[in-house]
Amino acid sequence: MDVSRIAAFSENNAGGNPAGVAFVEAMPPDAEMLKTAAEIGYSETAFLTRTSEGWRVRYFAPESEVPFCGHATIATGAALGQRFGAGTYKLELNDANITVEAEATADGGWGAALQSPKTWSKPAPEELKKAVLAAFGLTAGDLDTRLPVTIANGGASHLVIALASRGILADMSYPYEEVKSLMTSAGLTTISLIWAENDRRFHARNPFPVGGVYEDPATGAAAAALGGFLRDHGWLKDGGTIEILQGHDMGAPSALTVTLGPTKGESVRVSGGTHVIG
Repeated sequence: MDVSRIAAFSENNAGGNPAGVAFVEAMPPDAEMLKTAAEIGYSETAFLTRTSEGWRVRYFAPESEVPFCGHATIATGAALGQRFGAGTYKLELNDANITVEAEATADGGWGAALQSPKTWSKPAPEELKKAVLAAFGLTAGDLDTRLPVTIANGGASHLVIALASRGILADMSYPYEEVKSLMTSAGLTTISLIWAENDRRFHARNPFPVGGVYEDPATGAAAAALGGFLRDHGWLKDGGTIEILQGHDMGAPSALTVTLGPTKGESVRVSGGTHVIG
């Protein structure tokens, strides 16, 4: 097993979300991949094996498999670029087929852009909404009323909660086991807490207890889901590009760029820089 360690969505070769990228001859048993992901210790590790048309990919967090992981896909793009050169690579996931594009940067590193699975969004069930808000110590007055609490999916499901101020986002805390239980019951991968600085720039924090991680410094799957939700809600009804800043409250500054067309449900492009760890 050939493992690379790469931080995705980094800013100026710093910060970002570390991911493992493991090249394997054949997919190991699930228990072995889960054990390897726990030993690597990052929020996700991508396991890749060649197929006739591209690469079969599975994503494991330290405590569970996830259907799609954006930052590990960006790290995968950089790893493929390092080994095989710039270009677009086909990836076969558990439930979707996507692509990742690797591009060499002027400083000798690699950037990458993924095309997400199709997106969808729906209002969060009232019971789930109330339970999660209570767990995070949030009230109706803490919310941005322009964006309802929503379940959004761009390959994995995320509960999106828009907050009224940057300060509320910075003060985020939650009871780990309680929120983990709520998320597991609802089939959520992360909870995406966001604050809209303006129409095109968002700040985000993403608790990920179902994967054994208190918080992700950059979450590409949640970025894709957010882009799809904003388009569904009419915030970006004509498509366009948004910037998501994440990880700053953790000391791991990250930047994600989301580009989407006007058609509801279609794939979303999520891009960012990377740097090799170690």
